[in-house]
Amino acid sequence: MKASNSAVLLLHCPERKGVVAAVTGFLYQNNGNILQVDEHGDAELDLFMMRVEWDTTDFHVPLEGFAESFGELAREFQMQWTVHPTGYRPNVAIMVSKSGHCLADLLYRHHIGELACEIPIVLSNHEEQRSLAEFYKIPFRRIDVSHSKNTAEQEALAILQEARVEVVVLARYMQILSSDFIARYPSRIINIHHSFLPAFIGAKPYHRSFERGVKLIGATSHYVTEVLDEGPIIEQDITRISHRDSLEDMMRKGGDMERVVLSRAVRWHLENRVIVYGKKTVVFA
Repeated sequence: MKASNSAVLLLHCPERKGVVAAVTGFLYQNNGNILQVDEHGDAELDLFMMRVEWDTTDFHVPLEGFAESFGELAREFQMQWTVHPTGYRPNVAIMVSKSGHCLADLLYRHHIGELACEIPIVLSNHEEQRSLAEFYKIPFRRIDVSHSKNTAEQEALAILQEARVEVVVLARYMQILSSDFIARYPSRIINIHHSFLPAFIGAKPYHRSFERGVKLIGATSHYVTEVLDEGPIIEQDITRISHRDSLEDMMRKGGDMERVVLSRAVRWHLENRVIVYGKKTVVFA
């Protein structure tokens, strides 16, 4: 069940009795109709995580005043929490290089209403995907990284700030982002790559994995951190490869995996289904 007027509370706190009762009791006492509750406990870290969505139609606490009302309970249980109205559509920028399969999938899904966001800008270090972005009537800007990556990155950050971007999706953007760039969007930059790491790093991983005769290929979508391609994983998937598959077959199947995995990760992030803790995520999908 899903209401048009609802909100999502994401929280994590030390594991102890009474957290679920306290949270659901707070919502009930304020006339909140709970639509969905998910929870998970990490026994190793003694950590409890929870996602609850409720109908806010007759809720007694306005969301802008939620922190004041919920604050005492949150402090009692030492919670770290965020609350999100489900009707809110954040601004998402997509960054892409030459390969457009992930960009095309995201733009189409956005066009048919699968992704609850606005896409005010597509940024690229190449021209190849301009016509695709313009087909969907989304502004396209090329950032020249050939002379100075630092200057190019500052230009990109200025564009993102002007567009009030809150989430950045790297749809096969083949440039390494600086620590300063990443720090501007903590747990809000989502990347996609093949799942051959760390065995086949660098250029042409499909070619090298084909030469080695791999039997499984896949894709990984994760949040970007300063450690290259090692951020908290949001989603992964695989498909089987046989000796009958050519290099072109492998690349096609790999591209299919990348499209699906990235779109899932972006959708789950936009629906506030992901909690990041340490080097991991919990995804209440």
